[in-house]
Amino acid sequence: MQTSKHHRSSGMSNRLCYQPVQEVEAYCLPRFQTLDPQVHYNNESSQSTVFSAQNFHIKYCTLESSAANGSYTVYNSPSTVNFSPNGSPMSQQDSHSYPPPDQYHSPDQNYSSPISGSCITDDATDFKYKLKQLETVMLGPDSNILDNYCSTFQDGTSNTLPETDSWGQIMDSISKRDLKQVLIFCAKAVADNDLLLAQWMMDELRQMVSVSGEPIQRLGAYLLEGLVARRASSGSNIYKALRCKEPASSELLSYMHILYEVCPYFKFGYMSANGAIAEAMKDENRVHIIDFQIGQGSQWLTLIQAFAARPGGPPHIRITGIDDSMSAYARGGGLNIVGKRLSKLAELFKVPFEFHAAAMSGCEVQLKHLGVRPGEALAMNFAFMLHHMPDESVSTQNHRDRLLRLVKSLSPKVVTLVEQESNTNTAAFFPRFVETLNYYTAMFESIDVTLPRDHKERINVEQHCLAREVVNIIACEGVERVERHELLGKWRLRFTMAGFTPYPLSSLVNATIKTLLDNYSDKYRLQERDGALYLGWKNRDLVASCAWKCKPSTN
Repeated sequence: MQTSKHHRSSGMSNRLCYQPVQEVEAYCLPRFQTLDPQVHYNNESSQSTVFSAQNFHIKYCTLESSAANGSYTVYNSPSTVNFSPNGSPMSQQDSHSYPPPDQYHSPDQNYSSPISGSCITDDATDFKYKLKQLETVMLGPDSNILDNYCSTFQDGTSNTLPETDSWGQIMDSISKRDLKQVLIFCAKAVADNDLLLAQWMMDELRQMVSVSGEPIQRLGAYLLEGLVARRASSGSNIYKALRCKEPASSELLSYMHILYEVCPYFKFGYMSANGAIAEAMKDENRVHIIDFQIGQGSQWLTLIQAFAARPGGPPHIRITGIDDSMSAYARGGGLNIVGKRLSKLAELFKVPFEFHAAAMSGCEVQLKHLGVRPGEALAMNFAFMLHHMPDESVSTQNHRDRLLRLVKSLSPKVVTLVEQESNTNTAAFFPRFVETLNYYTAMFESIDVTLPRDHKERINVEQHCLAREVVNIIACEGVERVERHELLGKWRLRFTMAGFTPYPLSSLVNATIKTLLDNYSDKYRLQERDGALYLGWKNRDLVASCAWKCKPSTN
């Protein structure tokens, strides 16, 4: 009996991961061009590709920051932040003051973006003069705030200004063009509500970031956008504007599909979750999968094929797809699109199939929306979804834990969780900024080895699918901050309190994921710890995957 079960499970797992999908995509998905994950690897010692503003004209760099009342607090006229020809954010007021990029391009600099000598200073006196200039522009020629500010500091009655050593560190970081450190100093100034220092450093940062430069420069452009939006209280507006849109042409992949192809994060999460579901359902005749954020339904293509090849025949599969209007916008239509694709695939592989659509956000889901029927084996899937649910720190309703309790009440055979391994939920602004900087640096570096820096689709992917997350984390607070990641340790606590116990992942699936990673850069790493799988880039965990089952009754 045990041998037979193992044989069936092994066969399913192999098919789950190795079944070719070319015929599937040709049958039920748009005809998109395919991307080779190893198409472009940058050697760290090699010259980076130079982005041509003439070729692209930053047509797709349209991030804009505007205050809720239409103007920045520190300016007398309306202001927005756009990208200059070198790809760095700049306000309308100061956009005329920056010379052409090529004038300042120097191969001796650490980064390939243009350099401005407008604010780089050599000593505290020069720095004070620059601040005075900035104050005059912002507050008028009659303002003496800076003189009073410094006088108070010298009298020892205020410690708002940084200490001399801190000034030295800031100036040293700027002179060395240490972009990461300057970003951290700027975020600290924003956190301390130090308006003059923050604005001055933002001006410097505009000359250091670029959406077509090195990974830290590209990420820096969006982090700077988040900082500017936070100061202008326009974070929510920016986040809503940066929705992941479908390309105009059906011949191109959607931005999210490109991200899916060039990085293994989604494939890793889907494959590990599908492996746990296939293992739990290997003896079931009627399977009901409830996906709390189905997106385009890509996760279920390989699982349907795996069930089709199951010894003894496939089970009857019913998938309930939950999704909100944001995903409908990216799909270009409602959940009926997903249902038709999956139904055609199931028909092709002769799998009995039903699709049930629930067009709503997770916060709205109630038991009546799930359509649970007697005699079905339930599998619940939370892939890159739960971190969008507000918890007890945001709302007394605490939808994050409410959903887990709702799921537990249905006694599912397996519950799968895939989440970014990052801590941005309840952290204060400054540590949250540093965490975001470190996490997305690894993410941008991993994209850099696959897509060239002047690749139009790469810029679109980063701007529309990653920048919106970065801006939301940095610029928004309260209910408007929807990107609220937690580390797996916190998720474990939530699942345990809801009445779940870990469900061990199949070692065969783990081995297959390692084979998947062979198609990508050798800087990716896979680790299994405490019953969970972690996918990381170099020494940074980026995605964690695990499975859960209901605790046995103590009665």
